[in-house]
Amino acid sequence: MSRPRRKRWRPAIALCGLLGALVFTGCEQAVIGGPQTGDVQTVDASGKPSGELTISNWPLYIDKETIGDFEAKTGISVKYIEDVNDNAEFFGKVQPQLDQGESGGRSIFVVTDWMANKMHELGYLQNFDKTAMLNNYKNLVPSLQNPPFDPNRDYSMPWQTGLTGIVVRKDLAPDVTSICDLFDPQYAGKVEMLTEMRDTVPLVMKCMGVDLGQATTDDWLAAVAKIQDAARSGQIRRFTGNDYARDLASGDATAVIGWSGDAVQLQADDPNIEWRMPEEGCMVWSDNMVIPVGAPNPTAAEAFMNYVYDPVHEAQIEAYVNYVSPVAGTKEVLAQDDPELAGNNLIFPSDKFLAPCDTAPALTGKAEQEVTQAFETAVNG
Repeated sequence: MSRPRRKRWRPAIALCGLLGALVFTGCEQAVIGGPQTGDVQTVDASGKPSGELTISNWPLYIDKETIGDFEAKTGISVKYIEDVNDNAEFFGKVQPQLDQGESGGRSIFVVTDWMANKMHELGYLQNFDKTAMLNNYKNLVPSLQNPPFDPNRDYSMPWQTGLTGIVVRKDLAPDVTSICDLFDPQYAGKVEMLTEMRDTVPLVMKCMGVDLGQATTDDWLAAVAKIQDAARSGQIRRFTGNDYARDLASGDATAVIGWSGDAVQLQADDPNIEWRMPEEGCMVWSDNMVIPVGAPNPTAAEAFMNYVYDPVHEAQIEAYVNYVSPVAGTKEVLAQDDPELAGNNLIFPSDKFLAPCDTAPALTGKAEQEVTQAFETAVNG
């Protein structure tokens, strides 16, 4: 297969888990109602998969062929909706329905680890019928098999994983190698940071020498204050989702906090754009397929999850999205047709490459509210 040459707009996502110990947080807005964890249902995947399947995912997070191929193979009709643009925003939209035991017609959501955990705690997600998902449990890469928030993968299955670090214009900011460099006055007005708190603030804490495993509320607030000062002084041009891509292309921004998958594709269009591992290390995260309560066709949902965990099918997706594959065997499939893609450390990172990276520290309760409010103030001025 050949890699498409198009600009990939990374959805605005939060934090979380690849490799080893993962930690999770609560939603960035208040949640109400909802059944408790003890009321969690288990999917009944009896019968042959058929009928209609509705999936909610982030924009441009799948290739152009997989849905049609799945429909042709199974006879299932798929409605694929790109309506997850932010975890908290999506939760706010579906929470009233979930609270009534309904899913808005959806049988699969794709949300980041911390949001999957939050939804499950509220009783909004179903546990899987694992007998219908043999590919998932056979082919899930070992590093993602037992995250603390879902140690047996009872209700979450990774869709893609990725890295947050620095994306630079090599010709305009050749010396930027550290998060701390983003605060250098020589780059004033040319720096952008993500609106996603759980990507941006932990990286700034790392710049400030904080051990994220020991981070306190005061550490979070100190990093937010540093960001706010930089925004008020004009050091930070603006806070963005992945629309930083167009600013890098135009030269309006020369160094940004950004996502690995974006950079792989952006570099294909402009060799001067490059993702860099910060000297302090990067942040890692994953997005997950989940089945909500009230899902009208969970049998078809599990059939789709099982389908995309075939390494051949996953390789087709990965050649388009360019994030880190959660499916073992994908690299070997890609190597046959695109050795350059298969050898990219941003798509198939080694343990050594990821050694300096972290997941975001947990925030809950009052601390989460305080930090979130402070960050929103910094971002919105």
